[in-house]
Amino acid sequence: MSLRGILWGLLWLFRAVAQDGDQDFQPSFIYMSGTMVTASLINSHADTFSLAVADDETGMLPLSDCSGRNRTDDWSLQVTHQGNVSRVTVSLTRHLQLCAPNITDCCVEALCLLQSLQVSACQGTTLMARLLIQAEIYANTSSGNLTGKIEENATVIPNQVFHPLGSCPCNLTAGACDVQCCCDEDCTPEMKQLFEGSCFEGVFGGDVNPPFDQLCSVKLGILAPDWFPFLCVQSPLNNSPFLGYFYDGSTSSSRASSFMLPLQTTPGKPSNGYKQGDPILTVHNDYFTVPQPFIAGSCARNAPVSFLQNIEAKCAATCKEAESIMSTIAINSGVGDNIKPEVTYQERSSPPLPCAELECRNVSFAEDYIIVWEGKRIKELKIKVLYGRMCPEETITQKFTVTFVSANATNMEEFSGNPGYQLGKPVRATNLTSSAPVTFLKLWKPVGENLCSSANLTPLLFGFNSISGCIMEISLEDNCTQLREDVAARLNSLVQVSHVGKRGNARRNISDDWVEVLRLNASSSANTSEGSLRGICPDVPAHLNIQIITADVGAIEGIPQEEILGVQLSFSTITWQVRCALACPENVTSLPISAAVQFIKVPAQPPVPKTRFQINYTEYDCRRNDVCWPELFYPMTRYYTGEPYSHTLAKGLVLVFFVLLAVVLSGPWNGILRLWKKL
Repeated sequence: MSLRGILWGLLWLFRAVAQDGDQDFQPSFIYMSGTMVTASLINSHADTFSLAVADDETGMLPLSDCSGRNRTDDWSLQVTHQGNVSRVTVSLTRHLQLCAPNITDCCVEALCLLQSLQVSACQGTTLMARLLIQAEIYANTSSGNLTGKIEENATVIPNQVFHPLGSCPCNLTAGACDVQCCCDEDCTPEMKQLFEGSCFEGVFGGDVNPPFDQLCSVKLGILAPDWFPFLCVQSPLNNSPFLGYFYDGSTSSSRASSFMLPLQTTPGKPSNGYKQGDPILTVHNDYFTVPQPFIAGSCARNAPVSFLQNIEAKCAATCKEAESIMSTIAINSGVGDNIKPEVTYQERSSPPLPCAELECRNVSFAEDYIIVWEGKRIKELKIKVLYGRMCPEETITQKFTVTFVSANATNMEEFSGNPGYQLGKPVRATNLTSSAPVTFLKLWKPVGENLCSSANLTPLLFGFNSISGCIMEISLEDNCTQLREDVAARLNSLVQVSHVGKRGNARRNISDDWVEVLRLNASSSANTSEGSLRGICPDVPAHLNIQIITADVGAIEGIPQEEILGVQLSFSTITWQVRCALACPENVTSLPISAAVQFIKVPAQPPVPKTRFQINYTEYDCRRNDVCWPELFYPMTRYYTGEPYSHTLAKGLVLVFFVLLAVVLSGPWNGILRLWKKL
């Protein structure tokens, strides 16, 4: 067996022995290919850390000691403490350069270093935990100290401005001639004679030379209108986006569109605090992340947390993925302060597992993050972790929640804004006719068989139009009147409040903070027959409409503040007919009902009335006609961003000069001058 195999076997043996302790490094085993690695030890009272290296000949690691010294010259050990977390950093101190003439302390072979390391954490003379490191590091062949000639075959990619990548798109078969593909180099001249008259045209056939109709050179030899020379496009034929041709020029933009915001690849430190939607940063200027689900039901383990946006996520995880998910790094408050998290651990009680010897310990089952905020800054970060044990072959469902709580809230009461509503926060509601506490408007969240009797409720979020529904079971023994009453009662159960909060921080003891809910009864025809459930029931209120009117009532520090001006409930009726008639099972049938929420934003000020010109001369209104004459001078306006405004203005003035010159030199103008001289 090779030395490398012996080292790997011993490392796994020591790793199994290290699992006997109550505590262990996270991770407890590291495969090292660089010059530095780090590991963390949580909830440990260790006061000394030692570093040792395995013997090169036998591959045996020395016995763990608690001397607190480094027994190797090529490695350094650094330990930092943050609260109840000890972070260990092991770094390589020697050079990693291939040997060259007149150079010492270098690497003889490409595989420069193959060693096994052990970090011991002790409390006094008692060993608390071990960290095993397998280092396999190769020499740095890109160093500038290397001498000699290095030959390497490199693939040269041509400049795409002049050399297209796809010069022959119809060449689909390698080493064979494709029929009707005249640009295929595998086709001999004899083969091309067979289909030379029916080659693929256009981009697919590799022919992009035919110019398009808007070019000025195209209209020179054909019949064209008089105004064409002023509106044609002057562009060379090699300026085409097809087949790899690109325009090599410069453009400038005076403003960025809302749907073309610049991509921020690296986070920047907040200067004036956070605003809603900004990613929260750590003290190391990294994103503060919590696992969150994304496309296809998978979970992103490093998803950023946005300011004032609550998170409730469930992620499936294996044993390795569920270990040490929680981040204990201090975060940036938004104004430069460091906020250290207050972590509370709670162990999950579980019966003895069948894999007691191989079980995974300190597995995170649930993590709750409570962020206390005030204005644009963060004041506190509280983390509650539920951990336990699991078998390695199992898969668990982890739960992560992030809740933002205002510092001004009493009894951890969650506000929806201060003072105006924030987008995505629950709509506050209460019943002022009773002593009920402040609650939220809610919608159905169906589960299981989508029945109304078993459906859960979810808060109605401000600013998001939504619709929800469920299936209501009804008895055929009831008449149509009873059916209408039961359906209306089920829909009214969603809004069992009398008032809705105008602002996100509405308080119950302030009457001016609330607006009354207006209810419109379902309309029914007086001449409609009562009918029977075994036939047809008209005017059944099967849909609830919730209309919420909002408006911008001002701004605080430049941020618009939205309030609720009114709430109206109405019903939409249907004519319901029993489908199963006399053959319904167990004399019970079903009726789908739904509720829809619509936010209507009205202007704070009435719109400016239209002028008489705008009313009478509608042909000049660009929004109501296909032809927009005001846009004739679009290239000379500020909205044109194809090139700098100064260049556009200069070209426009030159164009105006030539137009005036053409008018002066034209025949009618000469006739006017001659008539003027005679007078």
